[in-house]
Amino acid sequence: MGDMNTTNLLLKERHAFIRQRLLADGRVLALDLAQQLNVSEDTIRRDLRDLAAAGLCTRVYGGALPLPPAAGPLAERRAQAPERKAQLARAAVSLVTAGNVLFIDAGSTNLEIAAALPELPLTVVTNAAAVALALQERPAIELIMIGGRVDRRSGANLGAAALRDAERMRPDIFFLGGCGVDASAGVTCFNYEEAEFKRSLAAVSKAVLVAATSEKFGTAATYAVLPAAHLTHLVLESDTDSSQAGEFARQGVQLLYANADYLKAQP
Repeated sequence: MGDMNTTNLLLKERHAFIRQRLLADGRVLALDLAQQLNVSEDTIRRDLRDLAAAGLCTRVYGGALPLPPAAGPLAERRAQAPERKAQLARAAVSLVTAGNVLFIDAGSTNLEIAAALPELPLTVVTNAAAVALALQERPAIELIMIGGRVDRRSGANLGAAALRDAERMRPDIFFLGGCGVDASAGVTCFNYEEAEFKRSLAAVSKAVLVAATSEKFGTAATYAVLPAAHLTHLVLESDTDSSQAGEFARQGVQLLYANADYLKAQP
């Protein structure tokens, strides 16, 4: 009995230590944790499995990442850091030129991107009612809404009909909404159907852009959307951790920064 209590205590202490490292470092590696805690890597891998099953982290190759912020209703997300999202949007739309066909995915940052679009003749396709409503009074923009079942949490049309429509598109730029963005885990989201839809659209788009607030950067949600190298552009806040941003750049992703009118492309 005493041995079991000691084991449980050690387990709780390890889990608490791992959660502290996730909070402080943004990611943990099984090898490093095993050395720090003087246990085997197999023990750490079991700990990470337990923590992931409890919804406290996301397992990735070699370790784990913190979860992104919980995805609440769109109205709630729109109220969170609107000016920071607007700054990201202004950087994102600097790539838009007259005649472009754009697909704007659902999401609060992408809604700011829709609002920031320049006064140019454009075609905008979306599966998000909020994006369509934001653009319906813009006469220079040809607006196309694709159908499907409405996911009330994300405000996106999903399902077989939306997938079928998406596969017929050939956007110049796909403004992809992600729940988590990380150089090793790529772009991730919490909804399986959403991940499938986003993947299908990215496959037929000439450019794929994600604009990520700092809370989402260096985190991973449940379902993989795209590897980092499949992005063409990533828009970040100016104070984003430069080492991880550099990992994206080394994979060929072009980096744009909010509050800056230049492109930071690192080798």
